[in-house]
Amino acid sequence: MNFPVDERLIVGADTADDAGVFRLDDNNGLVLTVDFFTPIVDDPYKFGAIAAANSLSDVYAMGGRPLAGLNICCFDPKGDKDMQRQILQGGANKLYEAGAVMAGGHSVRDNDTKYGLAVIGHVRPDNVKSNAGALPGQKLVFTKPIGTGLLSTARRKDAISEEDFLAAVDLMMELNRTASETMVEEEGTGCTDVTGFGLLGHAQEMACASNVALAIDVLQVPLLPRAKECADKGFVPGGTHSNRSHFGPFVDGRPPEESWWPILFDPQTSGGLLFSIAAERAGDVLEKLKAKNVNAAIIGEVLDGPAGRISLRT
Repeated sequence: MNFPVDERLIVGADTADDAGVFRLDDNNGLVLTVDFFTPIVDDPYKFGAIAAANSLSDVYAMGGRPLAGLNICCFDPKGDKDMQRQILQGGANKLYEAGAVMAGGHSVRDNDTKYGLAVIGHVRPDNVKSNAGALPGQKLVFTKPIGTGLLSTARRKDAISEEDFLAAVDLMMELNRTASETMVEEEGTGCTDVTGFGLLGHAQEMACASNVALAIDVLQVPLLPRAKECADKGFVPGGTHSNRSHFGPFVDGRPPEESWWPILFDPQTSGGLLFSIAAERAGDVLEKLKAKNVNAAIIGEVLDGPAGRISLRT
């Protein structure tokens, strides 16, 4: 598609980035994003909080600060009104936690419940952290363990208990605020959040947008408890297969076991940030993140190689 060009649009749709960025002036830019989906947990309040955290993550991935959100609701007019109120309360409270305000929204009649947010954030135009900012020689830092898709699938099939699933729920509700602020403070240059395309899918988009190659150290990728077990037993979301089919041709090498493929392509909800940072600063930023209770790891590096290629190392 060919969209009209406007020099005020710093980041648009051409690099498959997490959000758009519109320049207001030399010191101020708006981050614009939208996301919504069907419930992935039974608790309506937690679903609302997860959906909001997931929407806010796009602003954090650009190095921005959320300002306001607008509800996007697909609700059954004959549905449980208390459940719908709890969804909205979960979203509103998560926005408040992020330091943003709820500014309204829009609802559509739908038999299938869906919820999310359109979010507006602020960023300095000269400090945008797009997925096109990775530079050869940098290290890759990832800020949340993987496995929400695997554990969600296992829970739906009663293969794990609600208690086992709680770690994934808590992780999905967790904002990427601290990770983003630390990344900006430590001068990370390229960033994306890892969501529906999985770690390798979003890494490939970063590599392509930045005109670089990436190397991923598979065994350094942090995992949720029982994620590997769920992959071993075949509790794999449908989206994993489409992710591997689409992005797999750009991946060189193999993981140590076949069950690592569904982990590396596992669709995440409200996943962590994957960002690039100068090699000499990577150790310091990792210590700072861990001191702030962010479960981060250095999982690879940026290479001066064929654009969009991902190499797996074990």
